[in-house]
Amino acid sequence: MMPRALRRLVHLVLFCPLSKGLQSRLPAIKVKYLLLAWLGILITSWVIYMQYASYSELCRGHVCHMVICDHYRRGIISGSSCKALCDQRTLTLQHCMSTSSTHQVYSGLWKERPVVIKCGIEDPVKTDGAPDSVLRQEMSLFDKPTRGTSMDEFKEMLHSFLKANLGEQPSLSALVDRVITLADVNQDGKVSLAEAKSIWALLQISEFLLMVALQEREHTPKLLGFCGDLYVTERVGHSSLYRLEVPHYLKALVPEALSSSLNHWLAPAWPRRARITIGLLEFVEEVFHGSYGSFLICDASPHHVGYNSKYDCKMANLRSVASEAVVRGFLRGRRCETNADCTYGRDCTATCDRLVKQCNTEVVQPNLAKVCVLLQDFLLFGAPSDLRGDLEKQLRTCVTLSGLASQMEVHHSLVLNNLKTLLWKKISNTQYS
Repeated sequence: MMPRALRRLVHLVLFCPLSKGLQSRLPAIKVKYLLLAWLGILITSWVIYMQYASYSELCRGHVCHMVICDHYRRGIISGSSCKALCDQRTLTLQHCMSTSSTHQVYSGLWKERPVVIKCGIEDPVKTDGAPDSVLRQEMSLFDKPTRGTSMDEFKEMLHSFLKANLGEQPSLSALVDRVITLADVNQDGKVSLAEAKSIWALLQISEFLLMVALQEREHTPKLLGFCGDLYVTERVGHSSLYRLEVPHYLKALVPEALSSSLNHWLAPAWPRRARITIGLLEFVEEVFHGSYGSFLICDASPHHVGYNSKYDCKMANLRSVASEAVVRGFLRGRRCETNADCTYGRDCTATCDRLVKQCNTEVVQPNLAKVCVLLQDFLLFGAPSDLRGDLEKQLRTCVTLSGLASQMEVHHSLVLNNLKTLLWKKISNTQYS
């Protein structure tokens, strides 16, 4: 049993740190220490609670696993990862990286290889919480194509879908063939109904469609497999430009200057940051006019750009990248009062024609300008003194790029190449090149 005097002291420290009795018995300096200890316990408890609450809300990988494997065992879906996930258990979900309850992201292992596993599920607010209700809602994902659809009809479905999402491109037929090859999991030259339902559901995910369209590009993570609408990609060693990310519930307590200083201190050496930057600029080139049309970066966040152990840039998150055709479709005929009403995603903004109160369809700020805003902080700190002046000048020119893409293509390419050349000259013929 705890002695009565000790129990009383514990009670005073935990519950009455400012009581008059305690202040009369202890020197003022000890009261301050006890108050700080009490505040520390309180803040730590709050952080632990918020971390748990955030995890339970955002991390529902078990639901993903249950739904996907149920559909697989019933023969509704197929995929190259299904056996590993549901039967052999060689594909396992590990650390939760989700930032949305409806888009589950986990690091995992597939035959001891580090991977990232992504899967979408219904918003929990819309369900009654029962597993059966989740399964019923997820069934709607796999309702196309229907039984009796011929191969020619399915190819036409794919072509129409890709045309609507990527625009009229001469290379769409090649992309349809690529999708068909991807869907044919058992490589028998045919696409079963389960295989067709799976690839159709996956194509509704903008990131997956972009990965298929850009799979030959070195700055896009490799697609390794899928099962239903769950897909597996290579793991990017560093999934953000900055190593320290303050949780949203702590941002009010941690000054932005402090987190920025810590990220500067934790960042790779400047030549390695220059190498990452060159890769990011190459990605901007790749999506500006690619084989399957142009793509727009609608949220140039440091948390979407990553890099591997060799400091090669890899886009860790492509959900903020949209095809120009999709953005134009969103803006066409949209009513507006100000330019802010003509915004797709976070920052793909067009102008508002106030006379007719409708949005124009061309985004004003190009990808390169958004990326250069991001690079001002990432690239300038610690830059070599003999390069800093030119680098600042190039970035200032870059961030002020604006105007319709059709009118500034040459200027865009010139600014991008000047910036890339400036960096490459500094690190070429070194261990960092």
